[in-house]
Amino acid sequence: MRCSSIISKIAGVPKHLKAAGFKKKFGFTCTYLFCLVFTLLFHQKNWFRLLEGKKSESFPGKDAVYRFLNHSGFAWRKFLTSVSVETIRKVEVLTSANRVTAFIFDDSMYERNRSKTVELLARFRDHATGAYYKGFRMMTMGWSDGHTFLPFDFSLLSSMKSALVNMSQEIDKRTLGYKRRLEALLPGPQAITAMIDRAIAAGLSASYALMDSWFTHAPLIQQILDRGLHVIGMVKNVNKRYLVNGKRLTLKALYEAVPRVETTNRAVLRCIQTHLVPGIPVMVIFNRHRSKKNEWLAILSTDLTLTPQEIIRIYKMRWDIEVFFKCTKSLLRMQKEFQGRSYDLLVSHTTIVFTRYILLAWQHRQSTDQRTLGGLFYELCDEVSTLDWAIALQQLVEIIHEIATKMGKKTAKWIQSQLKQWIACLPNYIKGYLPISCCES
Repeated sequence: MRCSSIISKIAGVPKHLKAAGFKKKFGFTCTYLFCLVFTLLFHQKNWFRLLEGKKSESFPGKDAVYRFLNHSGFAWRKFLTSVSVETIRKVEVLTSANRVTAFIFDDSMYERNRSKTVELLARFRDHATGAYYKGFRMMTMGWSDGHTFLPFDFSLLSSMKSALVNMSQEIDKRTLGYKRRLEALLPGPQAITAMIDRAIAAGLSASYALMDSWFTHAPLIQQILDRGLHVIGMVKNVNKRYLVNGKRLTLKALYEAVPRVETTNRAVLRCIQTHLVPGIPVMVIFNRHRSKKNEWLAILSTDLTLTPQEIIRIYKMRWDIEVFFKCTKSLLRMQKEFQGRSYDLLVSHTTIVFTRYILLAWQHRQSTDQRTLGGLFYELCDEVSTLDWAIALQQLVEIIHEIATKMGKKTAKWIQSQLKQWIACLPNYIKGYLPISCCES
């Protein structure tokens, strides 16, 4: 399996691995093993089928790959940060300075329902369906300019209250893997603020932090404001927390207290500048629900200079992370490709999947057509599959050359002439895969 042509599409992956401290004393290099796992999906094979194939002898053993993925000393977060920052820098060159950028936060189910002994496995409730599942909450942070979404950081969160499996006692407490295990037991808001701190330390910037209603609460909003970011997020009707003329109102009572907005935009129903209970000034927009005409949705913004239309337009960027979750699970096989039991393998494989998405996002940004990420994914699969027959064709030409050198001059000359004519008649797209366009005499 030759993966250099795919890896070359991501600038300097070996450089990022080296900068993150990935190294081995003997055996296959970290770069080779990373490339092998990275391109496995694009060959449309899993690890088991790959080792059953005819070329299994040319690949490292199962233990070599799993030792690489289970290593608790590799700085996978540092690697992902390095790749993301470099790609974001390239995207920023293509982005207008006036374009709004945002950090987007959300969590998604990381299901392991058939598992029993996966480290830090916990039981969670899916807030979308109400059903329970076994696995983790994948808290994710991404950067977006409204056109390209790039994942930057993540935490696979467990739970101390609903844990099914405890942390392994064999883990070295000096390793990065142990620190990520401790991080898995943190609450979601604390994980978000830690991600923002790491992003700022890496030199990234954005104007807004976008979140859904599960995270748009006053304590977290204040912490984000303290870090120089405005917050735009959906809010839901919970306890009384809005101050109007000295009174605390619920979201529903706030809606009833605000007069209708006289505007040509029928989507915006009402708008008010108010304060959250801790005294944070905010603007609340009541937007018409598309599928339920008798209901409304509320969006909160800490930037009071924006118009209601601008707030809605910026908040729409949050949908990028939902597309990201769908792509990584349905196309990039985030939860299904490797079935390891250690927390380190979950982190390493998720990082590789995120890197795959960065490849697709960057290719999509570079292209001038309107191909979707899914279309790009299948085109990359086709490109990798063509490498096999291209290599075989190249080897066939080399064999013919070798046979010709062992024959007499007259026969060799005839073989060379026939081979030249054959290559000349090939379609151009096939000639492009050959290292030569004509045979040397």
